[in-house]
Amino acid sequence: MRRVASLLLFCTLAASSLSCSALKEIANLRNLVFSLDRIADVQLADVPLANIKAYDDLQFTEVARLGRAVVNREIPLSFDLNIGAENPPENNVQARMVRMDWTLLLEDTETISGIIDDEFLIPAGGTATIPLSINLELFSFFDKSAKDLVDLALSLSGAGGEPKNIKIRALPTINTPLGPIRYSDPITIVSKTVG
Repeated sequence: MRRVASLLLFCTLAASSLSCSALKEIANLRNLVFSLDRIADVQLADVPLANIKAYDDLQFTEVARLGRAVVNREIPLSFDLNIGAENPPENNVQARMVRMDWTLLLEDTETISGIIDDEFLIPAGGTATIPLSINLELFSFFDKSAKDLVDLALSLSGAGGEPKNIKIRALPTINTPLGPIRYSDPITIVSKTVG
């Protein structure tokens, strides 16, 4: 009888210890820091903007293509967006992000939404990059001239134009010893270096 009582006490203490450490780990994982790392391969209506600094740098054929896209009210914007995820040094456990629901905001206008359902390991005290391919139809959200839309796209690439406001509103899901846990409230991911 004494042996059974000792075993039950040991199991209770072990479970309590596991629960406390799991809860501490979960609390630490809430301290992950997300930021917009960089934007690359910006294209507007299939016109690559990597080497364009201003609207005047566009070739005649590119201006014609953009003008045609504006007349047709179909001006797709695509780019690769890298989100940086940092697990601060005070977190002594790795984080495993298994999902992220996201919405892109340009100039504080909600545009497209999606889900990243790949798994990303963020080492304890380390960083990871979460790639996101963005494709949207600008005229669905902005009614501007070709020059204004080119300036918007150029500012995203950091090549020129006035800095623009870009954000990702996200709900990450982190795997924990107690199973996947989704952030209870959306976080807003921004960067001061974009544009």
